[in-house]
Amino acid sequence: MRILMIQPNYHAGGAEIAGNWPPGWVAYIGGALKGAGYTNLRFVDAMTRNIADADLEEIIRRNSPDVVMATAITPMIYQAQKTLELARRAAPGCVTVLGGIHPTFMYAQVLGEAPWIDYIVRGEGEEIIVELVRAIDRGTHLAERGSIQGIAFLEDGKVVATPARPVIEDLDGLRPDWSLLEWDRYIYVPLNTRVAVPNFARGCPFTCRFCSQWKFWRKYRVRDPKKFADEIETLVREHQVGFFILADEEPTIHRKKFVAFCEELIARKIDVHWGINTRVTDILRDRDLLPLFRRAGLVHVSLGTEAAAQLKLDRFRKETTIEQNKLAIRLLKEAGMVAEAQFIMGLENETPQTIEETYRLAQDWKPDMANWNMYTPWPFAELFEELGDRVEVRDYAKYNFVTPIIQPEQMSREQVLKGVLKNYARFYLRKTFLEYPWIRDRFKRRYMLGCLKAFAKTTATKKFYDLERLRYKGLSAEVDLGFDQSKVLTRDQIAVLKQRRADLEADVNFRGTPVKVMACGGASPPQAREQGG
Repeated sequence: MRILMIQPNYHAGGAEIAGNWPPGWVAYIGGALKGAGYTNLRFVDAMTRNIADADLEEIIRRNSPDVVMATAITPMIYQAQKTLELARRAAPGCVTVLGGIHPTFMYAQVLGEAPWIDYIVRGEGEEIIVELVRAIDRGTHLAERGSIQGIAFLEDGKVVATPARPVIEDLDGLRPDWSLLEWDRYIYVPLNTRVAVPNFARGCPFTCRFCSQWKFWRKYRVRDPKKFADEIETLVREHQVGFFILADEEPTIHRKKFVAFCEELIARKIDVHWGINTRVTDILRDRDLLPLFRRAGLVHVSLGTEAAAQLKLDRFRKETTIEQNKLAIRLLKEAGMVAEAQFIMGLENETPQTIEETYRLAQDWKPDMANWNMYTPWPFAELFEELGDRVEVRDYAKYNFVTPIIQPEQMSREQVLKGVLKNYARFYLRKTFLEYPWIRDRFKRRYMLGCLKAFAKTTATKKFYDLERLRYKGLSAEVDLGFDQSKVLTRDQIAVLKQRRADLEADVNFRGTPVKVMACGGASPPQAREQGG
């Protein structure tokens, strides 16, 4: 059986400024398939290689795959659907499979829009995909698919979502195959070295209202520190990885195992640097351990500071305070690590004053780096429901952290974008001339100047924050946010959709909710729907 895995060609101007990131799903899903005996695997990274649709279609045709797999986060969903449409055209007899967080929760809408997708894998996919591929290999998948847990598909015009598969309790049983990736393409610009994104833990015990990762993984699990250190050692020794960032939502939650992992890296003298995202409260808890973390190679910590006002922190359910944010940043810097602060911008109560306040706090806290991320109303997150008809833009391709989606009450989306870009310009201009070149620590100075190089490079090419959408006339700039206007709805249209289009609703509890779907992608009238779970 020939299996082709494809990373869709989607770009947004966000995380890519630091380099090309290897898609970890390929290693974990590919490793599971190889472990089950399916070794005829090929991976095509259309995103990193920027492969045009016509060229990708030809690649698929030449490979003549039996199964084509793709993944999708929310902003990637349309390109992922198109990718599998290309596969259906280039290899008419192949089985198309889509996984990832967006189709996991929005499977009914995705299948309605893209009926050429044969199967959607819901949730973590290593065990599900093996069972599904075995059925495809036997030629019995059409008869057996109703008994395969954790998938969704169309059957006689109806969306069928089977019961959720239990989470993978033993993450140490996973055997990722990192050799599937083209390692010379994945370079972390700040250190000019190869980069990896492995999993130490999955899930999160916290329930931030703007986030959905804790819903996707459902349960927090963490790997054995020694076995995970084995994986890191393989990445460094066999694939020459010089930097990795943990894909985990909060890798420091299990303090004992995180410390044991750091001690293992030190004992093995593995020459690698790495970064994490974590909570402010964990840094405060572990303040005495920060020097140990730094000796283990941890050099970059991105903190979910999120907001400039305590009211917003409480709304996000962050369980932190402004004062704690400032202290955590100071502690990280004192330990010789790069401290990065994150701000969420663009909610309905955003004003020029609140945008300015985030800049003032960035100056007061003195982080090494700051990011201003646009609030993205994931349709499967709790805050989406609270915002209700304020989420007028349903163009998921723009749910990319760099485009204002919500229309604030006191300013335009364009004004929000300009205010955030002004913050970036002021913050990093100051760092460029007054701070980075004068850092005493040689490694940290090189690292920060490397980050500056990444910013400069992507700004010059107008990739940073999607600067191509700005058009300058003299000293002023006009902004084209690039929304697909057919996906920008009025509040009356949203009310109608809520009443009539169940296929637009997220299945956030993994229940499975069959809905009648017409071939064109529109839902049948309410009386024709079937209730299920």
